[in-house]
Amino acid sequence: MTINKKEIEYIAQLAHLKFSPREVEAFTSDLNDILSYIDKLNQVDTIGVEPMNHAMDMTNAFREDVVTPSLTNEASLANAPETHGGSFQVPKIIE
Repeated sequence: MTINKKEIEYIAQLAHLKFSPREVEAFTSDLNDILSYIDKLNQVDTIGVEPMNHAMDMTNAFREDVVTPSLTNEASLANAPETHGGSFQVPKIIE
């Protein structure tokens, strides 16, 4: 499968992009190189190969979920410029 200049110009028009003739030529060449590489990948025998979501075997580095005490309401509001009813008070921004 190959892409020609007219297709690049059509796609650019759909995306409301303007390219110079030199850019159209470069995109045509680049996209054809990409499609050529995909064709090579499609020729590889993958029967018996399990799909994977990452090229390297990775495991999550999560820490164990341990319950710890949190700040009290008074401690969290200690540095608040203004409070009201146990909450932060902020200026009204919606009229």
